Amino acid sequence: MEGQRAFDFKDHDRGVSTGTQWLESKGASIASYSPVDGNYIGTVTATDKDTYEKVIEKATTAFQEWRQWPAPRRGEIVRQLGDAFRANKTELGKLVSYEMGKSLQEGLGEVQEIIDICDFAVGLSRQLYGLTMPSERPLHRLYEQYHPLGVVGVISAFNFPVAVWSWNSMLAWVCGDVCVWKPSEKTPMCAVACQSIVAGVFKENNVPEGVSCLVMGGRDVGGWLSEDRRIPLISATGSTAMGRAVGVAVAKRMGRSLLELGGNNAMIISEKADLNMALMASVFGAVGTAGQRCTTTRRLIVHEAIYESMKQKLVKAYGQLRIGDPLDKSNHLGPLIDKAAVGDYLAAIDQCKREGGTFLVEGGVLEGVGYESGCYVRPCIAEVRNHYAVVQHETFAPILYIMKYKTVEEAIHMQNDVPQGLSSAMMTLDLREAELFLSSAGSDCGIANVNAGTSGAEIGGAFGGEKETGGGRESGSDAWKVYMRRQTNTINYATNLPMAQGITFDLEMEGVTTEGSVL
Repeated sequence: MEGQRAFDFKDHDRGVSTGTQWLESKGASIASYSPVDGNYIGTVTATDKDTYEKVIEKATTAFQEWRQWPAPRRGEIVRQLGDAFRANKTELGKLVSYEMGKSLQEGLGEVQEIIDICDFAVGLSRQLYGLTMPSERPLHRLYEQYHPLGVVGVISAFNFPVAVWSWNSMLAWVCGDVCVWKPSEKTPMCAVACQSIVAGVFKENNVPEGVSCLVMGGRDVGGWLSEDRRIPLISATGSTAMGRAVGVAVAKRMGRSLLELGGNNAMIISEKADLNMALMASVFGAVGTAGQRCTTTRRLIVHEAIYESMKQKLVKAYGQLRIGDPLDKSNHLGPLIDKAAVGDYLAAIDQCKREGGTFLVEGGVLEGVGYESGCYVRPCIAEVRNHYAVVQHETFAPILYIMKYKTVEEAIHMQNDVPQGLSSAMMTLDLREAELFLSSAGSDCGIANVNAGTSGAEIGGAFGGEKETGGGRESGSDAWKVYMRRQTNTINYATNLPMAQGITFDLEMEGVTTEGSVL
């Protein structure tokens, strides 16, 4: 894999870093193999407890200095990071595609997300606004401001091995926080590459060692982060089961958690929709990244008047999909991340059939030349009922469930009637339907789109969902506030001490006046 050579992974066996320094660890070895062809990429060493302690100590010390850097100066560092990722976009994009298995276009797009969030964060570094409010007391100023939190733990998932890290880190850094990143053990080399790029920029600018830390490992390392009182915020992306464990551990110590968990996203297709547009959004939403996006379209809720027509269009479109090496631009989708994911895919198909589902497009594992890794599967479509247990559960694979509805109110109810609440969409040219879908009586998801699919999001808007999706928000809008602590301030520039709420406290003291209490 050409992009692999730029980072010399075959000679790299460390997985713990405090920025420009790689630390020795006695943890287990984590080998990375590509789901594209099954070939070896490289090996890192998991973090042991002693090395973890060194990392957190270094991060805690670095925060004391980093928070004192003016925010625009921190923004300048992030601006340089954006340029560094621009220079490495092609190589890093290939690595993301090769190690994770997504298409090359999506791999390059993920690096572009890093670049975009860097640009956003640079502007943000001059806009960390507070508020000034009128005080009820004379000669008083009442206002609020934001201060950095401290050490931010970032736990990211395999499906977006670099972008989600950047959403958190770039914002946290301009806010004055330091970051400790635990990437997925399924995509460690992408994290090594990002850490190497960051280290180069940080070294040139004398950024304190410990502002950008990397720790490798599985649940044990995630547990250390979640239970560590020195880390005020844990941002975790992954399954709902993982999020429950992280949320409980962080809550026990009264910390904060930002959770981006499972999605079970539906697209409603009205009889008043542009069906060509709906078809394109449905297919890309269902098979993009081989169904391994948290925003993947998993359910199609189609009006009964166009249901049969839509089924035929979908079956025809699926017949044109090309599955294979994701670095080949002619292919639409690549492999699942590993054979465990293939097992989950097959189990979901079997369960769907047992519950009464009928497959319009059959699934299965692909074999033969080009599919030697055993991780390539066929995207499939099943007619189901929304209440099926398998439909209520998110399977991270290209399985699309289709069902029909009669009224728009019924469709919205079906869309909302799952435990998750990340992304949703309605395809319609009817203004009343669109407005109802976006109203308080409409979609209960954190993301709701009209005439745009469920999959994909711009960094300018806050990203996140409700219910079992966790309630977190990251990336754009005012998501930066989660990385900071809010402080309300009062300055009294009077010559006496008036109190709020009409309280008086009369006390005769020499040289002290208590006159002037308000209301």
